[in-house]
Amino acid sequence: MQAIVEEEHGPADLLTVQDLPRPLPGPGQLLIQVAAAGVNQADLVQRRGFYPPPPGASSIYGLEVSGRVIEIGEGADPTLLGQERVALLAGGGYAQYVAVEADQTLPLPAGMDCVTAGGLVEVAATLYSNFQALGISFDPALNAGKSLLVQGGSGGIGSQAISWGRLLGLEVFATCSSQDKCDYVASLGARPINYRQQNFRQVIREETAGRGVDFILDTVGGPYLEDNIKSLALEGSLVVIGLQGGPKGTLNLGYMLPRRLKVQATSLRNRPLAQKARILAGLERDIWPFYASGQLDVRVDSSFPLAQAAQAHQRMEAGEHRGKILLLPEQEGTAC
Repeated sequence: MQAIVEEEHGPADLLTVQDLPRPLPGPGQLLIQVAAAGVNQADLVQRRGFYPPPPGASSIYGLEVSGRVIEIGEGADPTLLGQERVALLAGGGYAQYVAVEADQTLPLPAGMDCVTAGGLVEVAATLYSNFQALGISFDPALNAGKSLLVQGGSGGIGSQAISWGRLLGLEVFATCSSQDKCDYVASLGARPINYRQQNFRQVIREETAGRGVDFILDTVGGPYLEDNIKSLALEGSLVVIGLQGGPKGTLNLGYMLPRRLKVQATSLRNRPLAQKARILAGLERDIWPFYASGQLDVRVDSSFPLAQAAQAHQRMEAGEHRGKILLLPEQEGTAC
Protein backbone atom coordinates (compact mmCIF):
# COMPACT_ATOMS: atom_id res chain seq x y z
CA MET A 1 0.00 0.00 0.00
CA GLN A 2 1.00 3.64 -0.33
CA ALA A 3 1.73 5.53 2.90
CA ILE A 4 3.70 8.48 4.26
CA VAL A 5 6.06 7.54 7.07
CA GLU A 6 7.81 9.73 9.63
CA GLU A 7 11.55 9.36 8.96
CA GLU A 8 13.20 12.76 8.87
CA HIS A 9 12.12 16.03 10.43
CA GLY A 10 11.98 19.36 8.69
CA PRO A 11 10.10 21.06 5.84
CA ALA A 12 6.96 19.76 4.21
CA ASP A 13 8.73 18.45 1.10
CA LEU A 14 10.08 15.58 3.22
CA LEU A 15 6.61 14.01 2.95
CA THR A 16 6.89 11.40 0.20
CA VAL A 17 4.87 8.29 -0.55
CA GLN A 18 6.38 4.87 0.16
CA ASP A 19 5.20 1.37 -0.67
CA LEU A 20 4.55 -0.70 2.45
CA PRO A 21 2.84 -4.02 3.15
CA ARG A 22 -0.87 -3.74 3.77
CA PRO A 23 -1.58 -4.13 7.50
CA LEU A 24 -3.51 -7.06 8.91
CA PRO A 25 -6.20 -6.50 11.56
CA GLY A 26 -5.23 -7.93 14.92
CA PRO A 27 -7.60 -9.19 17.62
CA GLY A 28 -10.42 -6.73 18.12
CA GLN A 29 -9.32 -4.62 15.17
CA LEU A 30 -10.84 -3.53 11.87
CA LEU A 31 -9.01 -2.98 8.58
CA ILE A 32 -10.30 0.19 6.94
CA GLN A 33 -9.81 1.08 3.30
CA VAL A 34 -9.19 4.81 3.61
CA ALA A 35 -11.37 7.23 1.67
CA ALA A 36 -9.98 10.39 3.30
CA ALA A 37 -7.51 11.33 6.02
CA GLY A 38 -7.73 14.59 7.91
CA VAL A 39 -4.70 16.88 8.16
CA ASN A 40 -4.18 18.35 11.63
CA GLN A 41 -1.79 20.82 13.24
CA ALA A 42 -0.42 17.90 15.25
CA ASP A 43 0.83 16.34 11.99
CA LEU A 44 2.83 19.47 11.22
CA VAL A 45 4.32 19.55 14.71
CA GLN A 46 5.24 15.86 14.39
CA ARG A 47 6.91 16.53 11.03
CA ARG A 48 9.05 19.20 12.66
CA GLY A 49 10.18 16.69 15.29
CA PHE A 50 8.26 17.94 18.33
CA TYR A 51 5.34 15.50 18.63
CA PRO A 52 6.46 11.87 18.45
CA PRO A 53 3.88 9.07 18.25
CA PRO A 54 3.06 7.36 21.55
CA PRO A 55 4.93 4.09 22.24
CA GLY A 56 3.64 1.33 20.00
CA ALA A 57 1.81 3.66 17.61
CA SER A 58 2.33 3.61 13.85
CA SER A 59 5.13 5.73 12.40
CA ILE A 60 2.80 6.62 9.53
CA TYR A 61 1.41 10.14 9.85
CA GLY A 62 -2.28 10.81 10.39
CA LEU A 63 -4.71 10.92 13.33
CA GLU A 64 -8.10 10.39 11.65
CA VAL A 65 -9.62 8.70 8.63
CA SER A 66 -12.90 7.73 7.07
CA GLY A 67 -13.46 4.67 4.92
CA ARG A 68 -14.95 1.21 4.58
CA VAL A 69 -14.28 -1.81 6.81
CA ILE A 70 -12.89 -4.53 4.53
CA GLU A 71 -11.55 -7.06 7.08
CA ILE A 72 -12.41 -8.02 10.64
CA GLY A 73 -9.89 -9.16 13.26
CA GLU A 74 -10.57 -12.00 15.66
CA GLY A 75 -13.12 -11.02 18.28
CA ALA A 76 -14.35 -7.89 16.50
CA ASP A 77 -18.03 -7.53 15.66
CA PRO A 78 -18.53 -9.25 12.28
CA THR A 79 -21.53 -7.03 11.50
CA LEU A 80 -19.10 -4.12 11.02
CA LEU A 81 -17.74 -5.69 7.83
CA GLY A 82 -18.61 -3.45 4.88
CA GLN A 83 -19.66 -0.51 7.05
CA GLU A 84 -18.46 3.03 6.48
CA ARG A 85 -16.70 4.26 9.65
CA VAL A 86 -14.55 7.07 10.95
CA ALA A 87 -11.50 6.16 13.03
CA LEU A 88 -9.55 8.04 15.69
CA LEU A 89 -5.88 7.11 15.46
CA ALA A 90 -2.59 7.61 17.29
CA GLY A 91 -0.96 7.30 13.85
CA GLY A 92 -1.43 5.50 10.53
CA GLY A 93 -3.92 7.68 8.66
CA TYR A 94 -1.80 8.88 5.71
CA ALA A 95 -2.19 5.54 3.96
CA GLN A 96 -4.47 3.50 1.72
CA TYR A 97 -5.34 1.15 4.60
CA VAL A 98 -5.22 1.30 8.38
CA ALA A 99 -5.78 -1.31 11.10
CA VAL A 100 -7.50 0.13 14.17
CA GLU A 101 -9.25 -1.09 17.32
CA ALA A 102 -12.97 -1.35 16.70
CA ASP A 103 -13.82 0.80 19.72
CA GLN A 104 -11.74 3.63 18.27
CA THR A 105 -14.21 3.91 15.37
CA LEU A 106 -17.73 5.24 14.94
CA PRO A 107 -20.34 5.01 12.20
CA LEU A 108 -20.70 8.06 10.00
CA PRO A 109 -23.43 10.47 11.10
CA ALA A 110 -26.52 9.75 9.03
CA GLY A 111 -26.44 11.56 5.71
CA MET A 112 -22.76 12.58 5.80
CA ASP A 113 -20.69 11.54 2.79
CA CYS A 114 -17.69 9.35 3.48
CA VAL A 115 -14.99 11.69 2.16
CA THR A 116 -16.19 14.72 4.14
CA ALA A 117 -16.26 12.54 7.26
CA GLY A 118 -12.48 12.14 6.98
CA GLY A 119 -12.15 15.53 8.65
CA LEU A 120 -14.61 14.91 11.45
CA VAL A 121 -13.59 12.60 14.28
CA GLU A 122 -10.28 14.02 15.55
CA VAL A 123 -11.69 17.53 15.78
CA ALA A 124 -14.98 16.30 17.23
CA ALA A 125 -13.30 14.10 19.87
CA THR A 126 -10.94 16.97 20.76
CA LEU A 127 -13.83 19.39 21.18
CA TYR A 128 -16.01 16.93 23.07
CA SER A 129 -13.33 16.18 25.66
CA ASN A 130 -12.33 19.83 26.01
CA PHE A 131 -15.85 21.22 26.21
CA GLN A 132 -16.26 18.77 29.09
CA ALA A 133 -12.99 20.01 30.64
CA LEU A 134 -14.14 23.62 30.33
CA GLY A 135 -17.45 22.79 32.00
CA ILE A 136 -19.65 23.55 28.98
CA SER A 137 -22.95 21.70 29.15
CA PHE A 138 -24.32 19.80 26.16
CA ASP A 139 -27.77 21.08 27.20
CA PRO A 140 -28.08 24.59 25.67
CA ALA A 141 -30.48 25.68 28.40
CA LEU A 142 -27.72 25.32 30.98
CA ASN A 143 -25.36 27.62 29.01
CA ALA A 144 -27.68 30.62 28.95
CA GLY A 145 -25.80 33.88 29.43
CA LYS A 146 -22.36 32.27 29.13
CA SER A 147 -19.64 32.99 26.59
CA LEU A 148 -16.68 31.33 24.87
CA LEU A 149 -13.50 32.73 23.33
CA VAL A 150 -11.93 30.58 20.60
CA GLN A 151 -8.31 31.42 19.86
CA GLY A 152 -7.85 30.85 16.12
CA GLY A 153 -11.36 30.70 14.75
CA SER A 154 -10.83 29.98 11.05
CA GLY A 155 -9.11 26.58 11.12
CA GLY A 156 -10.55 23.11 11.46
CA ILE A 157 -10.84 23.07 15.25
CA GLY A 158 -11.70 26.76 15.51
CA SER A 159 -14.54 26.73 13.00
CA GLN A 160 -16.08 23.63 14.60
CA ALA A 161 -15.67 25.11 18.08
CA ILE A 162 -17.61 28.20 16.98
CA SER A 163 -20.39 26.08 15.50
CA TRP A 164 -20.59 23.88 18.59
CA GLY A 165 -20.59 26.88 20.89
CA ARG A 166 -23.38 28.63 19.03
CA LEU A 167 -25.45 25.44 18.89
CA LEU A 168 -25.02 24.98 22.64
CA GLY A 169 -26.30 28.47 23.39
CA LEU A 170 -23.03 30.32 24.01
CA GLU A 171 -22.03 33.77 22.87
CA VAL A 172 -18.82 33.13 20.92
CA PHE A 173 -15.82 35.36 20.27
CA ALA A 174 -13.00 34.24 17.99
CA THR A 175 -9.60 35.63 17.10
CA CYS A 176 -8.35 35.73 13.51
CA SER A 177 -5.51 37.34 11.56
CA SER A 178 -7.13 39.02 8.53
CA GLN A 179 -10.33 40.66 7.41
CA ASP A 180 -11.11 37.68 5.18
CA LYS A 181 -10.82 35.33 8.13
CA CYS A 182 -12.85 37.67 10.29
CA ASP A 183 -15.62 37.63 7.68
CA TYR A 184 -15.52 33.81 7.68
CA VAL A 185 -15.67 33.65 11.47
CA ALA A 186 -18.59 36.09 11.49
CA SER A 187 -20.44 33.87 8.98
CA LEU A 188 -20.23 31.06 11.54
CA GLY A 189 -21.91 33.22 14.17
CA ALA A 190 -18.93 34.46 16.20
CA ARG A 191 -17.84 37.97 17.08
CA PRO A 192 -14.47 38.21 15.25
CA ILE A 193 -11.40 39.87 16.78
CA ASN A 194 -8.54 40.67 14.38
CA TYR A 195 -5.57 40.18 16.70
CA ARG A 196 -3.24 42.01 14.31
CA GLN A 197 -5.29 45.18 14.75
CA GLN A 198 -6.93 44.75 18.17
CA ASN A 199 -5.93 43.51 21.60
CA PHE A 200 -8.31 40.63 22.25
CA ARG A 201 -8.18 41.13 26.03
CA GLN A 202 -9.29 44.74 25.63
CA VAL A 203 -12.06 43.81 23.17
CA ILE A 204 -13.39 41.11 25.49
CA ARG A 205 -13.48 43.52 28.40
CA GLU A 206 -15.31 46.13 26.33
CA GLU A 207 -17.78 43.70 24.75
CA THR A 208 -18.66 42.05 28.08
CA ALA A 209 -18.81 45.27 30.13
CA GLY A 210 -15.77 44.18 32.10
CA ARG A 211 -17.15 40.75 33.04
CA GLY A 212 -14.97 38.61 30.77
CA VAL A 213 -15.80 35.29 29.13
CA ASP A 214 -16.66 32.07 30.92
CA PHE A 215 -14.61 29.74 28.73
CA ILE A 216 -11.48 30.00 26.56
CA LEU A 217 -10.24 27.33 24.13
CA ASP A 218 -6.65 28.18 23.23
CA THR A 219 -4.26 26.74 20.63
CA VAL A 220 -1.54 29.40 21.03
CA GLY A 221 -0.11 28.61 24.46
CA GLY A 222 2.48 30.58 26.41
CA PRO A 223 2.35 34.05 24.82
CA TYR A 224 -1.42 34.28 25.37
CA LEU A 225 -1.49 32.89 28.92
CA GLU A 226 -1.61 36.16 30.85
CA ASP A 227 -4.09 37.85 28.52
CA ASN A 228 -6.27 34.73 28.53
CA ILE A 229 -6.37 34.72 32.33
CA LYS A 230 -7.22 38.44 32.40
CA SER A 231 -10.05 37.79 29.89
CA LEU A 232 -11.86 35.25 32.09
CA ALA A 233 -14.96 35.97 34.11
CA LEU A 234 -15.31 34.97 37.75
CA GLU A 235 -14.94 31.16 38.01
CA GLY A 236 -13.97 31.02 34.33
CA SER A 237 -12.04 28.18 32.71
CA LEU A 238 -9.15 28.10 30.23
CA VAL A 239 -8.10 24.96 28.35
CA VAL A 240 -4.87 25.03 26.33
CA ILE A 241 -4.85 22.45 23.51
CA GLY A 242 -1.94 23.73 21.41
CA LEU A 243 1.39 25.51 21.68
CA GLN A 244 1.62 27.26 18.32
CA GLY A 245 3.10 30.34 20.01
CA GLY A 246 5.39 28.47 22.41
CA PRO A 247 5.18 26.51 25.69
CA LYS A 248 6.08 29.12 28.32
CA GLY A 249 4.09 31.93 29.86
CA THR A 250 3.59 33.80 33.15
CA LEU A 251 0.80 32.71 35.49
CA ASN A 252 -0.29 35.13 38.24
CA LEU A 253 -1.74 32.90 40.94
CA GLY A 254 -2.53 35.95 43.06
CA TYR A 255 -4.93 37.12 40.34
CA MET A 256 -6.45 33.67 39.91
CA LEU A 257 -7.15 32.70 43.52
CA PRO A 258 -9.85 35.24 44.46
CA ARG A 259 -11.52 34.79 41.08
CA ARG A 260 -11.48 30.98 41.34
CA LEU A 261 -10.13 30.53 37.81
CA LYS A 262 -9.22 27.17 36.29
CA VAL A 263 -6.42 26.40 33.81
CA GLN A 264 -5.87 23.04 32.13
CA ALA A 265 -3.64 21.76 29.35
CA THR A 266 -4.87 18.68 27.48
CA SER A 267 -4.04 16.40 24.58
CA LEU A 268 -5.97 13.59 22.94
CA ARG A 269 -3.46 11.45 21.07
CA ASN A 270 -1.62 9.91 24.02
CA ARG A 271 -4.67 9.11 26.15
CA PRO A 272 -5.30 5.43 27.00
CA LEU A 273 -7.45 3.59 24.47
CA ALA A 274 -10.18 2.99 27.05
CA GLN A 275 -10.42 6.70 27.76
CA LYS A 276 -10.62 7.55 24.06
CA ALA A 277 -13.29 4.87 23.62
CA ARG A 278 -15.39 6.59 26.32
CA ILE A 279 -14.94 9.94 24.57
CA LEU A 280 -16.11 8.42 21.28
CA ALA A 281 -19.13 6.79 22.93
CA GLY A 282 -20.16 10.13 24.43
CA LEU A 283 -19.56 11.86 21.13
CA GLU A 284 -21.86 9.45 19.32
CA ARG A 285 -24.53 9.87 21.98
CA ASP A 286 -24.43 13.64 22.51
CA ILE A 287 -23.12 15.20 19.28
CA TRP A 288 -23.63 12.81 16.34
CA PRO A 289 -27.39 13.61 16.20
CA PHE A 290 -26.54 17.28 15.49
CA TYR A 291 -24.47 16.25 12.46
CA ALA A 292 -27.18 13.85 11.31
CA SER A 293 -29.82 16.62 11.51
CA GLY A 294 -27.63 19.12 9.66
CA GLN A 295 -27.36 21.47 12.64
CA LEU A 296 -23.61 20.83 12.51
CA ASP A 297 -21.46 20.12 9.47
CA VAL A 298 -17.81 19.63 8.54
CA ARG A 299 -16.32 22.65 6.80
CA VAL A 300 -13.89 21.27 4.22
CA ASP A 301 -11.37 23.79 2.92
CA SER A 302 -9.59 21.65 0.33
CA SER A 303 -8.47 18.14 -0.54
CA PHE A 304 -5.22 16.81 -2.00
CA PRO A 305 -4.10 13.42 -3.32
CA LEU A 306 -2.01 11.54 -0.77
CA ALA A 307 1.07 12.13 -2.95
CA GLN A 308 0.56 15.89 -2.47
CA ALA A 309 0.69 15.78 1.33
CA ALA A 310 3.52 18.33 1.23
CA GLN A 311 1.24 20.86 -0.48
CA ALA A 312 -1.48 20.16 2.08
CA HIS A 313 0.94 20.86 4.94
CA GLN A 314 2.17 24.01 3.21
CA ARG A 315 -1.40 25.30 2.90
CA MET A 316 -1.99 24.74 6.61
CA GLU A 317 1.34 26.34 7.55
CA ALA A 318 0.51 29.40 5.45
CA GLY A 319 -2.73 29.82 7.39
CA GLU A 320 -4.72 29.97 4.16
CA HIS A 321 -7.28 27.33 5.07
CA ARG A 322 -10.85 27.82 6.24
CA GLY A 323 -11.86 24.54 7.82
CA LYS A 324 -10.45 21.06 7.28
CA ILE A 325 -7.81 19.91 4.79
CA LEU A 326 -8.13 16.33 3.55
CA LEU A 327 -5.81 13.80 1.90
CA LEU A 328 -7.34 11.33 -0.57
CA PRO A 329 -5.38 8.10 -1.15
CA GLU A 330 -5.66 6.50 -4.57
CA GLN A 331 -7.70 3.31 -4.40
CA GLU A 332 -8.67 0.47 -6.67
CA GLY A 333 -12.37 1.02 -6.97
CA THR A 334 -13.88 3.18 -4.21
CA ALA A 335 -13.28 3.15 -0.48
CA CYS A 336 -16.88 4.20 0.18
